[in-house]
Amino acid sequence: MDSLVVLSLLALLPLLSIGVLLVGFRWPAKHAMPVGYVIVVLIALSVWGMDLVNIAAASIEGLIIAGGLLYIVFGALLLLATLTASGAIQTIRAAFTQISPDRRVQAIIIGWLFGSFIEGASGFGTPAAVASPLLLALGFPAMAAVMVGLVIQSTPVSFGAVGTPILVGVSGGLTGSPEVDARMMELGLSFPDYLAHIAVRVATIHAVAGTLVPLFVSCMLTGFFGKNRSFGEGLQVWKFALFAAFAMTVPYLCVAIVLGPEFPALLGGLIGLGIVTFAARKGFLLPDEPWDFGPRSEWETEWMGNVDPSKEVAADRPPMGIGRAWLPYVLVALILVVSRMPSLGLQPRLAGVTWAWSNIFGTSITSTFQPLYLPGFMFLVVILATYAIHRMTLPQIKESWRVAGSQIAGAGIALLFALPLVRVFINSGTAFNSSGLESMPLTLAEGAAALATGSWPFFAPWIGALGAFIAGSNTVSNLTFSLFQFATAQNIAAIPEVVVAVQAVGGAAGNMITVHNVVAAAATVGLMGREGLLIRKTVFPMTYYCVLAGSLAFIWVNGLGFNLGTVALVALMLVLWASIRKMRA
Repeated sequence: MDSLVVLSLLALLPLLSIGVLLVGFRWPAKHAMPVGYVIVVLIALSVWGMDLVNIAAASIEGLIIAGGLLYIVFGALLLLATLTASGAIQTIRAAFTQISPDRRVQAIIIGWLFGSFIEGASGFGTPAAVASPLLLALGFPAMAAVMVGLVIQSTPVSFGAVGTPILVGVSGGLTGSPEVDARMMELGLSFPDYLAHIAVRVATIHAVAGTLVPLFVSCMLTGFFGKNRSFGEGLQVWKFALFAAFAMTVPYLCVAIVLGPEFPALLGGLIGLGIVTFAARKGFLLPDEPWDFGPRSEWETEWMGNVDPSKEVAADRPPMGIGRAWLPYVLVALILVVSRMPSLGLQPRLAGVTWAWSNIFGTSITSTFQPLYLPGFMFLVVILATYAIHRMTLPQIKESWRVAGSQIAGAGIALLFALPLVRVFINSGTAFNSSGLESMPLTLAEGAAALATGSWPFFAPWIGALGAFIAGSNTVSNLTFSLFQFATAQNIAAIPEVVVAVQAVGGAAGNMITVHNVVAAAATVGLMGREGLLIRKTVFPMTYYCVLAGSLAFIWVNGLGFNLGTVALVALMLVLWASIRKMRA
């Protein structure tokens, strides 16, 4: 046990160092991530017994993944620059003002509902890459726009990219285990039915936890970025926020039960978007007084990035119709949906175009790049179509590329160190070391499970969040930890499906703070170097999400009573109630 504790602490050291530098010392990610990379390499060499060839191969794999992420970010930046140059942003801004000039309402509609739909269609952190620039274009401070884009990457994430975190992550994590096969036989379920069984539990926990996400977004918006710094001003929209939450989570859960894991986020977001937009146009449950940010001249410097669409809108451009202005976003959504559904025939063709580097440097590490399947390609296709749809001139097109090109450089350094760090961390297992040790993530998880023992269902979501924080992916977190969570649940006689489900929920919550998601989202609004400030804000809803999910999982396994789950749930409700009372005072 002592050696496990020491190894767990050593495995934690690179992550802890990054957290301290980003959040504690407010270092920009482009400085903190290289330090974290050096630390993980030293530990991999000296403790885990990895050799330089395997470390180099894992690092190259990380660089290829980083290239794919930069591809997506550049597409998002270029789309915003294109719509700005064409004048479409001016029309879109006016249209949202007609729905409601209230910034809280705009954040909920664009972030929570449109963002959930985009997450369900695409994943890959695309919601923040789409929603954050759109909020910026509507007049939000850059940091507020990114914060909204990150916080909503929670409830829909487990069913993002048409169910990939379940269909690939949980499925790949559990496939081939004799213990899992025995459990399926015990329940009388085939493997697809077993996955659907887990997915319903994932959706149930998310539906409960997600109820307060729109209200969190509203309160954080007014508390951190309002003229009065009043979280209470966010509460004034509580009726609309809860209505918007249920408009998404009710169909989300129903779809999970009836159709399975592919469509809960996609259809939940789309149905909710239609219901809430229509209701908002009619003024249903909207507050009497709309809320807005203070004058731009009073905004703090740290809120603002180097992208300001309002400065690029020329007064002499002819007005554009709302349909034509919105068409590029409609096309992005449509192409993402069509390209993610194998039954439509396009998905295998796009995914089939793959650039692969097999057995990098003679190791078993292989990395692939799918240039036509990544969302960056969909952005570029829509951008080319926009040139014709918006009748753009050559100078306008050149200007959009110049602006986007100058913005993408800021994200490069942080991501080009963050992803190699992640791949060395994950690829440190027995197949790549001479020590016989499990990989650093699994060592960390085993250490946590040994300390938690029978209370493990309460702590299980934190391992999911840790996996997402490391890898920036709910899918990778589930691939890494699903079987570990299943085995730990069986060892303590807990319900394995609930513990695996709460792993997926925690993995979704971890997306709010994962470093390379934060870096990528910040890059889309020109907000580089303030990643630690963003994580300081998003860690609060992430903590709420994991505590609530863990409490529900513990109660699901052990029932209500004087136990850890019930006590934690009551304590969380009391903290939220006390916070609400204080905000309203």
